[in-house]
Amino acid sequence: MLERIRLENLHHKVTTAEEAVKFIEDGMVVGSSGFTKAGDSKAVLAALAERGKTEDIKITLMTGASLGHGTDGKLAEANVLKKRMPFQVDPILRNKINNGEILFMDQHLSESAELLHAKNLQTLDIAVIEAAYIERDGSIVPTTSVGNSVTFASMARQVIIEINTEVPESIYGIHDIYQAEDYPHRNVIPIVAPWNKIGRKSIPLDPSKVVAIVFTNKKDSPADIAEPDEKTSAIAKHLLGFFENEVKLERLTDRLLPIQAGIGKVANAVLTGFKDSNFYDLTMFSEVLQDSTFDLIDAGKLSFASASSITVSKECYDRVFDNLAKYRDKIVLRPQNISNTPGLIRRLGVIAINTAIEFDIYGNVNSTHIGGSKIMNGIGGSGDFARNAYLSIFVTQAASKENKISHVLPMVSHTDHTEHDVDVLVTDIGIADLRGLAPRERAQKIIDNCVHPDYKEELQSYFDRACERGGHTPHLLEESFSWHINFAETGSMKK
Repeated sequence: MLERIRLENLHHKVTTAEEAVKFIEDGMVVGSSGFTKAGDSKAVLAALAERGKTEDIKITLMTGASLGHGTDGKLAEANVLKKRMPFQVDPILRNKINNGEILFMDQHLSESAELLHAKNLQTLDIAVIEAAYIERDGSIVPTTSVGNSVTFASMARQVIIEINTEVPESIYGIHDIYQAEDYPHRNVIPIVAPWNKIGRKSIPLDPSKVVAIVFTNKKDSPADIAEPDEKTSAIAKHLLGFFENEVKLERLTDRLLPIQAGIGKVANAVLTGFKDSNFYDLTMFSEVLQDSTFDLIDAGKLSFASASSITVSKECYDRVFDNLAKYRDKIVLRPQNISNTPGLIRRLGVIAINTAIEFDIYGNVNSTHIGGSKIMNGIGGSGDFARNAYLSIFVTQAASKENKISHVLPMVSHTDHTEHDVDVLVTDIGIADLRGLAPRERAQKIIDNCVHPDYKEELQSYFDRACERGGHTPHLLEESFSWHINFAETGSMKK
């Protein structure tokens, strides 16, 4: 295993996770690799959770995005977490956040590293970073994600490295490690196409920072991949029809523009729909490479994909890493403050497809909170892309829970993306192209095309009566949240 530590004077740093975790002290700010369950700490943070069962220790934990193997839940149960940022998906952690037991800072994924570099967050005491191996110069070759690891390695006072022997050393070369300069001396990031590589292949690291090296042999948590169902297939069909019409109108070509898609079953269904379409030579500039990404590559539909992590099912993981040479020249993994940087999203003309929890008749989108106050996962990268995309698209089912919940409402209970940043809305009922429309036109388009039949008449009544009262964006404030209130009281939004 020492062959994976090519800088020999670091060999004596090899230890167990139980010993390494002793470097983490109460009150510290800890940065960990990991982005949507990929490339995360498999041993050290788990050992910290065990330590927390018998010792009073609390930390602030920063990552790239969510962690795998239930690590967030283990840390939450052990009461180790004081504050967590910038994203999470764990149900145990989520409950503790919503109960006020753990503080959560919900951030745009492009922003965390920027705030650290600008010294707007607490100093990073220690970083835990997964690696395939350590280069002779002490630099780290990442595994299945980059996330915020570049910034953590640069800014942490101490670093613990987890070398995961499950990841082949041949992963070297799929990463593009580039760190933008600090303000006010920042240069243009010279990426003009998704396939442009502008950085190095490993993460720079001062070897003197390394306090421990731990070996692991564990795959990432597999992604939960749901087969397209009736609703997600309908959403995909509406969206593909929209793209086909954009080609007919000569606004796009059959190659479209670089695609970004949020993670989850709706996004996966939409991307899978491209397999049987007339589109070809597609590209991605996104955050996560999912099963559908590699399915499209295999089908000859997708020529290149740029992201910050590979988050796939077990079957797809084996397919990719057993045939890495096949995919090497078709993918790249970047730091998330590059994959999600607003300037590049705007420059490349990205088509952004993200999932909404709910949206209202004017196109305001809630993608983070249930009932206005309870966090689900977090805003993730949807804001980075929505605000800056060539096309900003949000998708959701029109109704759920035996149609007791409408996902199209008079007013959203929490706003993550305002109407100014939303171009197209899609449900299984239909699609609303909102470009060039004033608020009253947007409302009627959404009611006509996106609302479940059980709620259409009532929503039309709300809008008509609001228009009688007047205003640029007509509302009946005394009724705006009545649907949410009715659901809280009766278990249904229907009246």
